[in-house]
Amino acid sequence: MTSLALKAATTFALAALLGIGMTACAGEPAAPTDSSSAAQTSESKPVEEKPQPVDLAGEWTQKNPNDPESFQSATIADGVIEIYWNAPDTKALYWAGTAEVPQDGTQSFTWDSVNDTAKTGSSIMASGDATKTFTYADGDLSYDVTAMGTTVTVHLTRK
Repeated sequence: MTSLALKAATTFALAALLGIGMTACAGEPAAPTDSSSAAQTSESKPVEEKPQPVDLAGEWTQKNPNDPESFQSATIADGVIEIYWNAPDTKALYWAGTAEVPQDGTQSFTWDSVNDTAKTGSSIMASGDATKTFTYADGDLSYDVTAMGTTVTVHLTRK
């Protein structure tokens, strides 16, 4: 082999080695070490929040009375509902019972309240029913009231 041929072969071999070395170095780019890209990926996924139960606690008043001076009102606290007849200078207990809210976040529901006869037993204006069905939907709490042979659906709204 002549020195020119040897030089050419060496150059070719060197170029081939450098080419292989460059290819090996040029592989996939390294993953960024910046944690912000990982944060962006996790932030782009919407986080599903568990629906919260409806909170019925508070003061409620009848929104469909026949007479603005004679109406029903309710107080709900700690799983108990108390409903009163209201008239000028008079307030009488109509219902005292359980107030049950579904814990799954349902926004419209019905429950059967169990009468607390220890409270309603001494009120002559109280319902004598063992249970009363209540419905909640869109901020409206409703139930049926029967008095003197007439049944009316009372609708309450939070004060």
